[in-house]
Amino acid sequence: MSLRLAYSTAGDPEGPAGTAFILHGILGSGRNWRSFSRRLARAWPGRRLVLVDLRGHGDSHPAPPPNTLAACAEDLAELADRVGAPSLVMGHSFGGKVALRYARDEPAGLDAVWVLDALPGREGAVSDVARVIRALRAVPLPLARREELRQLLLGWGFSELLAGWMTTNLRRGEGGLVWRFDLEAVQELLADYLAVDLWPVVEDAPCALHFVRAARSERWTDAVLARFYGLSDVWVHTLEDSGHWVHAENPEGLIQILRAAR
Repeated sequence: MSLRLAYSTAGDPEGPAGTAFILHGILGSGRNWRSFSRRLARAWPGRRLVLVDLRGHGDSHPAPPPNTLAACAEDLAELADRVGAPSLVMGHSFGGKVALRYARDEPAGLDAVWVLDALPGREGAVSDVARVIRALRAVPLPLARREELRQLLLGWGFSELLAGWMTTNLRRGEGGLVWRFDLEAVQELLADYLAVDLWPVVEDAPCALHFVRAARSERWTDAVLARFYGLSDVWVHTLEDSGHWVHAENPEGLIQILRAAR
């Protein structure tokens, strides 16, 4: 059962160069990409950018079960019917695998998929997310101030980058600040992400597939990289000076890669 996804837009509203769906990672939302999308709009002139809130995230919950990659792809198909089919889909981490699952069904007009620091198979563990989810369950909601969450997460040993980012996932609810995501749905989505193997999509690419590898990301082993060698219509680009959070850690370097290959 598909969900009517929430979204925002950036770039050229007329989109003469086509529409691009931008998909966030697990526990994120489209709003996490607003700042980067302003740079992206300059790198991809004439494109309409659709910043999607995936099911269970942002303003797109509650999500009807099952909460799977296949369901996320169905949601995108419904969105494409509503706002226009994308010629390009770009996803970060969990969103990258959603983009591949969407491409598997070869939707009309899809020319390219960009996968940002995610792998297509079961080897692509989501860095630290299980630990983050356990911590989030212990947060005493509602909170009065975002700073309370930041201090809690820092006290539990999480990085300043992650603690600051998580404060953007709070919204005003009854009695104070609550999550912008559905934590139960997120856990189901994460489990499916780790279980589903999409290497067959990569090995028989339905469109141009571009993978961006963060140079400091631990998921890109020699064995994984070897699987990409010799594949048709598949490119692996290395983003230097970046860990997993590519659009936050080296946004200009990422823009250069996206501009050069568009």
